[in-house]
Amino acid sequence: MRIGAAARARTGALDQLRAKPPIDEAAAAGRLASRLAKEAAKREKRQHALLAAKALKHAKAQEAAAAAAVKQKPVLTEAERKAARDARYLARKNRASS
Repeated sequence: MRIGAAARARTGALDQLRAKPPIDEAAAAGRLASRLAKEAAKREKRQHALLAAKALKHAKAQEAAAAAAVKQKPVLTEAERKAARDARYLARKNRASS
């Protein structure tokens, strides 16, 4: 019984497969071209997104470098350091004598 049912199912499936119309070459070529165009557009969109992300990262790095440069204390010359030291010394001396 099960063997007969399996054989009938197999023959039915094979009959359906044989009854299926042949593949239209023009339609298949059109589908292939469409799929390739979609893949190319997707790839191009991804490239643009990667370039935009890289540009954004570069801009942020430049902005951070500029902010760090602004925060950095200016480098004093020897004379400027000596003048600042003398000013601190005088201020300390004036506080002590008051």
